[in-house]
Amino acid sequence: METESAPLLNWLLRDYPDTPKTRAKQWIAAGRVSVNGVIIRKPHQVIPDPGATLELGGRRASTLDCGAGWQIHPRVSLLFLDTALAIVNKGPGLISVPAPNCDISALSILADFLVGKLRAQDRGVAGRTLPPAYRKLEPLPVHRLDQHTSGVFCIATSSAARHHLIEQLKAHTMKREYVAFVEGHARAPEGTWRQWLKLSEDELRQQVLSETVAKAPDSEAQEAITHYKVIAEYPLRGGKGFVTKLRLRLETGRKHQIRVQAAFAGLPLIGDRMYNPAYRGREGARTPIDFPRQALHAEVLSLEHPAHPGKRMSWTAELPKDLHQLEMALRSRQF
Repeated sequence: METESAPLLNWLLRDYPDTPKTRAKQWIAAGRVSVNGVIIRKPHQVIPDPGATLELGGRRASTLDCGAGWQIHPRVSLLFLDTALAIVNKGPGLISVPAPNCDISALSILADFLVGKLRAQDRGVAGRTLPPAYRKLEPLPVHRLDQHTSGVFCIATSSAARHHLIEQLKAHTMKREYVAFVEGHARAPEGTWRQWLKLSEDELRQQVLSETVAKAPDSEAQEAITHYKVIAEYPLRGGKGFVTKLRLRLETGRKHQIRVQAAFAGLPLIGDRMYNPAYRGREGARTPIDFPRQALHAEVLSLEHPAHPGKRMSWTAELPKDLHQLEMALRSRQF
């Protein structure tokens, strides 16, 4: 006789008949329900009768199934959340973590979402209201993206996890890959940039120093290492040069590292108002492409889960709309 199948929610309600359907969905979304030891987070996933193998775990939050991402703010998408960390995809123009004279950041938006002030904006997202077990989590900064750089980065949700994640940054075991559109033609299809950087006194701009100067006594210079690979080259109309699409992997994580190293290599980022002289507004300056921000996107983040040693996880953030449109225009030779 063929075993009857039904949605997981139905089996859960059979075992807990006095539980409201909404609460049962929250249990499933919070990762509290398992079958044969495997957590299932989709209430409507059809499975055979699980019998005694269906278990309801404790109230402690496990992992929130965000699918392709929960849009919790026009510029913030939540890709992953558990009791150790959150992974967010930040849009351009928003700062990553709180700063003076800025009322809103990706971290503060996540904090508002955790306490129930915000809900996922996507239609059809199961469990739009965050399960109560997550509301005690405290978002803590680990690293950051520049205000006008888009893409994926992590936020700790416990002090122990924050310590673990920062240690990964120091040991260079957290993998961060970016995509950039730069002016010019790279000398080699792939390579490594190694420079010594010194931050200005106001901490707003980096300067490249010679190794001799950088290693002088009392020097505050820091070594910056970035690995690059050419993905594509787009010739500009009228023989005005090239725009090159690069994939960049950070080995170190200095402020403005990619931007200043790319400019030093003769490949300044499209739209970079600080390190690309073509966008500084000088009289007679050449602006080959009118783009409102540095064309830089944090595409991939890979790390070891703080609560599960040896378990590596990876997330990818697709190019945002503005960079996608830029690439389409480059392909069609509009510049």
